[in-house]
Amino acid sequence: MTTPPAFRTGRVYLGWQFALAHPDPGPPPRRPVPTEQEQLNPGWLAAQRREEGLLTRYWKVLAGVCLAAAAVVLVLGLAGLLDPALTGLGVVVLAAGAGLAVRAIWRGRRDLQATIDVEERRVAGARTAQEGQLFGQLEDHARQFRSWQACQQMFTRQPLWYPVVLPDGIDRVDVAGGTLAGWSALLTVVGSARLAAGGEVTVVDLSEGAVARDLAALAGDMGVDPLVWVLPADLPRLDLGVGMPAEPLADVLAASASADPPADGGTDPARDYAIMERVIGALGEGAGIANVTAGLRALAQVGDPRDDVEAGLLTAAQLERIGRLYGRAAADRVVIERAWALEARLRALDRLGSDPLPLPRSALRVIALDRGGTTFGNAMLGTYVTVSLTHLLRQAPPGRPWQHTLCVAGAEKLRGEVLDRLCDVCEGTRTGLVLVYRSIPAQVRERLGRGNAAVAFMRLGNAEDARVASEQIGTEHRFVLSQLTDTVGASVTDTSGWSYTSTVGTAGSASVSASTSQTTGQSSGRGHTRADAAPFAAHTGSSSREASASSGTSDSESITNGISASTSWGWSTSTAVGANESLARTAQRSREFLVEPHQLQQLPPSAIIVSYASPEGRQVVLADANPAIVTLPRVSTLSLDEAGEAPDAGFPAQTAAGPEQEAAPAGADRWRAPGDRPADGEEAWDPAGPPGENPPAAAGEPNAPEDRPGRPGPPVPVSWRSKKGSPPPNLGPPPEPLDWRKRPGG
Repeated sequence: MTTPPAFRTGRVYLGWQFALAHPDPGPPPRRPVPTEQEQLNPGWLAAQRREEGLLTRYWKVLAGVCLAAAAVVLVLGLAGLLDPALTGLGVVVLAAGAGLAVRAIWRGRRDLQATIDVEERRVAGARTAQEGQLFGQLEDHARQFRSWQACQQMFTRQPLWYPVVLPDGIDRVDVAGGTLAGWSALLTVVGSARLAAGGEVTVVDLSEGAVARDLAALAGDMGVDPLVWVLPADLPRLDLGVGMPAEPLADVLAASASADPPADGGTDPARDYAIMERVIGALGEGAGIANVTAGLRALAQVGDPRDDVEAGLLTAAQLERIGRLYGRAAADRVVIERAWALEARLRALDRLGSDPLPLPRSALRVIALDRGGTTFGNAMLGTYVTVSLTHLLRQAPPGRPWQHTLCVAGAEKLRGEVLDRLCDVCEGTRTGLVLVYRSIPAQVRERLGRGNAAVAFMRLGNAEDARVASEQIGTEHRFVLSQLTDTVGASVTDTSGWSYTSTVGTAGSASVSASTSQTTGQSSGRGHTRADAAPFAAHTGSSSREASASSGTSDSESITNGISASTSWGWSTSTAVGANESLARTAQRSREFLVEPHQLQQLPPSAIIVSYASPEGRQVVLADANPAIVTLPRVSTLSLDEAGEAPDAGFPAQTAAGPEQEAAPAGADRWRAPGDRPADGEEAWDPAGPPGENPPAAAGEPNAPEDRPGRPGPPVPVSWRSKKGSPPPNLGPPPEPLDWRKRPGG
């Protein structure tokens, strides 16, 4: 089973990038085929002998005639027909002529043999030169094969997926677009990496789509028991904001009541804050939100205040103080209308913290809105949760960057000033912030990438949103999706459901007590929170942070030669030659979108385009937020930039070599002769081996262990020192026998 790569503590992971750092080296180099061996031509030899026979034919005839005549003279002398002296003289003369002829014949054959010997020596020299050339070609082939083998091993063992991490100094990530499945994948990658690195994660899910459900399930497998509040059902067990002093509570409630303002935009936050502060002051210390809404009803003269007195929400003294807050002047109607609107918006919070439970500390906290709530109520609840977290973060001391990560899904439902306050307080306390927007409305468009933030774009269905995103990304070269991103990305469509499982339970339930007993941790209170039931105040208060343009070029060349000649029949002749040459070059620059709007509309669910500013300029990276990529066999622990700076990262280091032999790939010592015992954890050499590899040989000889290809490394030139009589290096099946000195048919 493949071990997932370890997440580094100080890194924020957004997804994975597919890249080939080492290209495919292609097929192995072909072994050189020897040329036809030089040999003595039988036709030439026959022609030489035929020519020698023609040249000595006269001498052969002369020798034969002389010998025949000498025999006749000798016979005649013996028969007494010739004088003995004359017979002897004739025999001597004819024998001398025959001797001269034989001598000439012998000299011709000697010269022929000398010519043949010269040709044989030339053929032998040519064969030796061919053999040396063949050895040189085989040496080059051996070097090329080893270089190819090293490149092939690096290609087959290289990582295919590199993590996409945020550079140091980025405080926020704005994610625009995406589907619920894509959000689930992104939150799972970001949250699981931070949890694995020992950080804390808080998710505010305003999407009503349970996009953090997969993250909560994965956190359970990692040994982290998440705390999940599903609103509005878990409002009685949510202690966020409970126990605040009068002034902060008035600020939080006034900002929460401004969610989804009227179309006329006539609300004044300062006036709302003044009304809330006066009502809370009239109620006194310890007033809850239900008491505040009851006071607002009394101020707005809504219903019978005696019902709230009987319910224990107000006392007679509090009711009397509220009645004296404002007089009966003309401003009465304005105050009554505003108090009525505030009560109508805040009444959804009446059950907040009414049934608290002692909850254990957890590194993962999820507050999610459920579709069971009303549209208006969920909008107000989302704003209240965000504003309350903003207030708690204001009380927290600065920590290490991204040690505490806050993710807000569906942030386009919040007003612009609420987002600004949250961004400012997260930047001041070094809390990592991830804002996920379904669309790009006006208040989001003005804030995308503002400050020290990175912008990430996922699938954008709306054409106008896609156009805005394309302009935000910029204009240079294009991106190409990997097939795996498009194929696997579709498989995460059904990863998120439509409901959460509440982990906080109800008061006195057995599941809650079991969850409490299984979770260990220590919580500390800070600010104005209750020590027995304030997990959010304790957790957040003590949280800390961890440390092409394309151009077109056209060349045009025009050469005009004109020659005119005129000749008259008189005494003068004139010739004129004119030449004109011009060379012009024009270059036209054009800029295209890095990502076209229609490409953003067609992105796979888990694809994400990350854009951020760097000292080298704006960087744009295409990533895949599919969390299952971490389980693939070839996933790097270094980003693509880090792997480029350290190309040998993930591979064994190289060993030093002498001047005559360059550095061999690391791990070459694992190619041992039979009988050598491999080291622990080292792969033993198979004598059969894959085809095309050398058998082991003694050190200092061709195919010696130190010359064997090993683990991936740079191409290694090999210095072969082949001597005459030694076989050429055998890399791969030979096309011909290796004994090149063997004569044909010998």
